[in-house]
Amino acid sequence: MPVAAAPIISLVQKLVLYETRARYFLVGSNHAETKYRVLKIDRTEPKDLVIIDDRHVYTQQEVRELLGRLDLGNRTKMGQKGSSGLFRAVSAFGVVGFVRFLEGYYIVLITKRRKMADIGGHAIYKIEDTNMIYIPNDSVRVTHPDEARYLRIFQNVDLSSNFYFSYSYDLSHSLQYNLTVLRMPLEMLKSETAQTRQESFDIFEDEGLITQGGSGVFGICGEPYMKYVWNGELLDIIKNTVHRDWLLYIIHGFCGQSKLLIYGRPVYVTLIARRSSKFAGTRFLKRGANCEGDVANEVETEQILCDASVMSFTAGSYSSYVQVRGSVPLYWSQDISTMMPKPPITLDQADPFAHVAALHFDQMLQRFGSPIIILNLVKEREKRKHERILSEELVAAVTYLNQFLPPEHTIVYIPWDMAKYTKSKLCNVLDRLNVIAESVVKKTGFFVNRPDSYCSILRPDEKWNELGGCVIPTGRLQTGILRTNCVDCLDRTNTAQFMVGKCALAYQLYSLGLIDKPNLQFDTDAVRLFEELYEDHGDTLSLQYGGSQLVHRVKTYRKIAPWTQHSKDIMQTLSRYYSNAFSDADRQDSINLFLGVFHPTEGKAHLWELPTDFYLHHKNTMRLLPPRRSYTYWWTPEVIKHLPLPYDEVICAANLKKLLVKKFHKYEEEIDIHNEFFRPYELSSFDDTFCLAMTSSARDFTPKTVGIDPSPFTVRKPDETGKSVLGNKSSREEAVLQRKTAASAPPPPSEEAVSSSSEDDSGTDREEEGSVSQRSTPVKMTDTGDCAKVTENVVQSMKEVYGINLSDGLSEEDFAIYSRFVQLGQSQHRQDRSSQPLCSRCSDGVIKLTPISAFSQDNIYEVQPPRVDRKSTEIFQAHIQASQGIMQPLGKEDTSMYREYIRNRYL
Repeated sequence: MPVAAAPIISLVQKLVLYETRARYFLVGSNHAETKYRVLKIDRTEPKDLVIIDDRHVYTQQEVRELLGRLDLGNRTKMGQKGSSGLFRAVSAFGVVGFVRFLEGYYIVLITKRRKMADIGGHAIYKIEDTNMIYIPNDSVRVTHPDEARYLRIFQNVDLSSNFYFSYSYDLSHSLQYNLTVLRMPLEMLKSETAQTRQESFDIFEDEGLITQGGSGVFGICGEPYMKYVWNGELLDIIKNTVHRDWLLYIIHGFCGQSKLLIYGRPVYVTLIARRSSKFAGTRFLKRGANCEGDVANEVETEQILCDASVMSFTAGSYSSYVQVRGSVPLYWSQDISTMMPKPPITLDQADPFAHVAALHFDQMLQRFGSPIIILNLVKEREKRKHERILSEELVAAVTYLNQFLPPEHTIVYIPWDMAKYTKSKLCNVLDRLNVIAESVVKKTGFFVNRPDSYCSILRPDEKWNELGGCVIPTGRLQTGILRTNCVDCLDRTNTAQFMVGKCALAYQLYSLGLIDKPNLQFDTDAVRLFEELYEDHGDTLSLQYGGSQLVHRVKTYRKIAPWTQHSKDIMQTLSRYYSNAFSDADRQDSINLFLGVFHPTEGKAHLWELPTDFYLHHKNTMRLLPPRRSYTYWWTPEVIKHLPLPYDEVICAANLKKLLVKKFHKYEEEIDIHNEFFRPYELSSFDDTFCLAMTSSARDFTPKTVGIDPSPFTVRKPDETGKSVLGNKSSREEAVLQRKTAASAPPPPSEEAVSSSSEDDSGTDREEEGSVSQRSTPVKMTDTGDCAKVTENVVQSMKEVYGINLSDGLSEEDFAIYSRFVQLGQSQHRQDRSSQPLCSRCSDGVIKLTPISAFSQDNIYEVQPPRVDRKSTEIFQAHIQASQGIMQPLGKEDTSMYREYIRNRYL
């Protein structure tokens, strides 16, 4: 089925805020600065927000004339040239939203951005800096003594830390959802276009370029999934007032992209983590779930694989796999007032009918389909009952809910005490996780937008034939989800998610025809690159929720972590304990204020005066008779009908209402992703074009030694990787020094001691600080005398680099081989131009070869002119005549195309 639609690109990508005494004028344009929109914001209202959007698209000339009239009309005296009536306040790249505390409204603008990833030409940006501007004029401002304190609390949410947005790609949805929407049937798109078409003036309507549909393209813009949008409350006040181009939704979490080079073929590996804005908070202050089924520390992680050689959702190859982490969906908490490093776990409410768990899993069935697989990593055996409380309650909830579900859609529960297996010297933790990962991926499948390759039919693989999911004519769909949890959902969860992601990555590479078997081994460049992405992903999420980076990494569970890791963990344990005990309360207040959970109101208690925020997140406590669902039919009826497919991706009337479908000309800038990405009409600089410097397997991991297989799927020793060879003053001297330092150092503590002393749920968790390059390399101190030796070894000899010393003369045998090669080439060249037999023209030193195929005249020695058809010859002759002033008459199609270009570009 061909792709019948394209995502709509926002026309507001560059903004300039102009200021007068009575108004703010926010002028937004597309990147080419050919189309503009204008917002007028009133500054005379002390507490109300008055915004006017005329929804008109201006040209550059019209905007200049408008700003000129505003400048002239706001001067103090008519015709005065000395003072301007219109001031340029700030330049920006997007509007985060509007917020009000106790005085007037503020506008939050994105002033700096950085490109982090690229998916099919759609750029993903990270917010680098923001500006918060007070809207009302000073003459009408009504001051309040607590306004400054609320402003400081709001600004404690650092928008420059892991907030992402895109002008054309919906980051709140998965790649599977975004591409499924674009592959809707053509008839449904036409019906939706007829319902949502907006009246517009078309000066070339008589030409029929759009109405006849020959060159039209459907543009689709859907509603974001508000659970993962963090500025939804800030944009809610203007959502129904302004055009959708002004609404820029941002997500919070992680975004990273690396390039996997497979014999010169670039493949982008992207990791996107979306943190839920519902029941969000810090480690000990947000546990379990709220009354609406939203859990704490809920993060949706998606790994995307795409062939970077083809930049198009239409013709490119894309694959993705999604998994989720989140707190145990029960009413539970931990009291930190006791100042204990490991506070006891308390079940706050009795829930015999698993009401909150039912709400949570109903949301997951609607978004991901079935089966839902729970991987529970908490401890099963303890001397003092602690984590086991959660396991027992979760088992009881899942057992109760499963008895009412159809047997083919029941929730799969996998308990596995990861801490217990880590302490055991006889069990390999990652091998056991790999077995679990294989079974999980086989049940859920993954998404790929192309059908199975023919080689999988010729050489069928047993693992591939057992793969689950939903097979459609255009590829495969992931049905179901893996939900991983421990207590904190940090260290153990990240390692388990990495192993599942590694297994899914092998299937994704196999589906794109990049490997011959769906299997990846450790110590390969591809897995090292993927492991580094997941460690950055885990560090970022751990800092957001727990206040520190990861303690246990993949290397820890592989038992290959360097001994310096253990000494660093002590200081990081103290840092995490300090963050949880003293700074988490302030961070929680900032999150509650930013997300709109708490609204400051005159005459009511302030945010810092509340003893707890329990009533803010559990809204049913403020109702006398809260509504409850059925104890047996706990799911949404529409969701259960379409399983195993997720209801959100089913083409139905309810989902079609969430889409805005509009028909464009194929050259319109709103749907032309090629011009949006390459910008051929713009003078660009290298700094802007190559601003995204991603990690590359060839540059950062592949060894630079001759004779080593450059494949990223070749198993290498740890000292053969590109980072250890070239990354940190790489040389053989350093490797020897590391071995000497490790030999003279005291032995590291046993794995049993490590596992028992620092679990990711305890207050004695430990983490590593520093850059990624320090994770596998001990700290090395050298004096001045050692530097000379190291420098000598860095400059390798010519023989070590090229395998031969070019300054030495060639041997007689090598020279004879080279001479025969030259004569062989000359002889082949003569053979193409003559019909004489080869043996009659061979010289004495040429090897007698019998040709097995006949080549044309077009070879490395001689080029045969290409055959040109008649139409191409006429075009070339017309081009020559045009240079001499002889113009050819234009046809009707050329005239229509030129008029359409002028209309889209300048009108």
